[in-house]
This record gives sequence, C-alpha cells and structure tokens, in this order.
Amino acid sequence: MLALFDASDVSSYAEPHGRAEHIWDRILARDGLTVFVSDADNRIVATCMLVTIPNLLRGGRQHAFIENVVTHPDYQRQGYGRAVVGAALDEAWRQDCHHVLLQSGRTDPRVHRFYESCGFTPGLRTSYAALRPTGAS
Repeated sequence: MLALFDASDVSSYAEPHGRAEHIWDRILARDGLTVFVSDADNRIVATCMLVTIPNLLRGGRQHAFIENVVTHPDYQRQGYGRAVVGAALDEAWRQDCHHVLLQSGRTDPRVHRFYESCGFTPGLRTSYAALRPTGAS
C-alpha cells in the first residue's frame, strides 16, 4: 500500500513508513472501516477505504464515506480504480447504507469525471472543512 502511495500524487501526504505501519494496524482493527485493493503484476495498484457509520436518522440506515481513492499512475484508465470504488459502493449498499459520500480536493476535471462515471453526483450537498489550528494539542 505504501509503495502505491509513494508512486502517486498523494505521496506528499503519506506518513513515514514506520509511523504508517502503526496506523495501518489501527485501520485494520477498526470496526466500520473496510479497505479495498486491486492488484496487478503482484502489487497493489489501486485502493480506497469505505467508512460506515451508524445513524439515528434515515430509518437507522448507516451512511458511508469513501476516502483515499488512489490508483498507481501506470495503471490509471484501466479499470482498477473503478473496481475498488465499485466494490466499496457494493459493500455500502449491501450494508443498507442510506448514501455514500465522497469528497475530493482535486481540481483536475478528469478526476471529477471519473467519480461521476462511478455514480457520484456533484453538488447535492455543501461540504465544509475545519482545519486543525497551528499549535493545537
């Protein structure tokens, strides 16, 4: 997984390998978080994470988020990214989630077209982000 992150444009956000291994253990132990991968040539070439959260609204149906969608640059436009996103959506629907949200900070229109082609509709909700203040403990 770290090799995939290192090869992609998210590499500047990836944690150092030692710290990443500790975080990975926490990810694997967390209920409601599922990691999807697609492999080719004996390596992981695409991934995403599905986070499902219990909900007191919408008839008690969970809601879900897809995060960390990454495809190795050498394997883009070959269906690997679509496969992991599709598997995540299938799992969300299997778990009877009300909806699945995906946010993107990317400005490349090709990325947005990709998400739309996977079934996401832009503009249905307004998204806000609070950034951690400098020096916050």
